[in-house]
Amino acid sequence: MNTFLKNTLILLSILALGLFLYSVFVENIFAKRLSPKDTVEFKLNDLKLEVFYNRPSKKDREIFGALVPYNQVWRTGANEATTFETNKPLEIKGVNIPAGKYTLWTVPKDSTWTVIFNSKQYSWGVNAQMQPMWDPNYDVLNIEVPVEKLDNTVEQFTIAFDNSTDKLYLTMAWDDVKVAVPLK
Repeated sequence: MNTFLKNTLILLSILALGLFLYSVFVENIFAKRLSPKDTVEFKLNDLKLEVFYNRPSKKDREIFGALVPYNQVWRTGANEATTFETNKPLEIKGVNIPAGKYTLWTVPKDSTWTVIFNSKQYSWGVNAQMQPMWDPNYDVLNIEVPVEKLDNTVEQFTIAFDNSTDKLYLTMAWDDVKVAVPLK
């Protein structure tokens, strides 16, 4: 075997080993994520909606008013910024939003939540100081929705679409709280 080919194989082997060790020890790709990624979709006729988010768990913690403080912008999940995408214009509480991709932010309060659709795409939900990366200059819509107290505990943060009453809602539930955003 010629020397060039041998050196190339050694170099590629070292590079492959380095990438493997990085993925195991730094990125920990084989470990179960604490807040797994999820995507929910809704399709009806030619309307397609999609939400990408990460699902933190309650784990016996007090959630709203503690882990997720009241009256502060929350990234609405964990890790990457939550995104909402629609292929058609929507009307939300009388306000029209064009087709497109938005980041979804919320401000939880005791009896209502402010739900924010923001046109800027963020690579992550919070910065190094754990402050939301949200920039209000890109807000397309801010609406207030009432909080519904649940009888049962929702262990893992859940976003869904509910069309069970012939009205479409984007719902978010965690712990003993649920909010529903009406979509038209």
